[in-house]
Amino acid sequence: MVENGRLKIASMKARCTPAEWQARVDLAACYRLVDLYGMSDMMANHISMRVPDEDGAFLINAYGMMYEEITASSLVKIGVEGNILSKPDFGNLDYGINKAGYVIHSAVHEARHELACVIHTHSWASMAVSALECGLLPITQTAMRFLKIGYHDYQGVVLDTAEQASLLKDLGQGEALILRNHGALVVGRTVGEAFNWMHRLELSCRSQLAAMACNTPLVQVPQPVLEETWNNYQPGTRRPYGQMEWPALLRKLDRLDPGYKT
Repeated sequence: MVENGRLKIASMKARCTPAEWQARVDLAACYRLVDLYGMSDMMANHISMRVPDEDGAFLINAYGMMYEEITASSLVKIGVEGNILSKPDFGNLDYGINKAGYVIHSAVHEARHELACVIHTHSWASMAVSALECGLLPITQTAMRFLKIGYHDYQGVVLDTAEQASLLKDLGQGEALILRNHGALVVGRTVGEAFNWMHRLELSCRSQLAAMACNTPLVQVPQPVLEETWNNYQPGTRRPYGQMEWPALLRKLDRLDPGYKT
């Protein structure tokens, strides 16, 4: 089952529609990229992808694998009710899914059908900002994109489906949410859009922490300028996020290790 430090997992391609296989490849790429850009937490956290043309089904990581080793075939397909619809043969490892991942991701996929991808992270920067009373500050152009970001108060490890209602209320129709004392969550209509949101949110958190560490007053931007800048980042005023970046990111992965496609 393990060879040269790699899990040997039989291909799931023949068991999928072409659309599902493409979703698997894209989602595996997203896991690898989140790790590559320093936003993973070993085998914790989760990224999910809606299965195209299959209502109520989404793909998520097997609990026990590192982000850097996720492949298209290693992903588990589950229903919004929590039942496993299909998974590869993990041998005696018999990996399942992380329950907290199911609770968070199923809530979003069931409520917002226009979304394809949900990313949740525990990066050091997002965790630090999530613990600040001030939250994320619009002190850089990148952070101004998150001027109206949502906040969700900590209620413990997300294992109870009763928390889904408040999570969805706090996310609203937005694309990004700070989970207080916890981390971050973003959503996207495509996997490329979701990764773009998360990458920019991570940069916003890191730059804020760096600026605050200097222990000197921060430059405040006038509210009208903040609003205008935020508006420039909205869907109605620009092309969809990730449209240009995602193909380039896939090329980057192909140069490093194309194994995510297997």
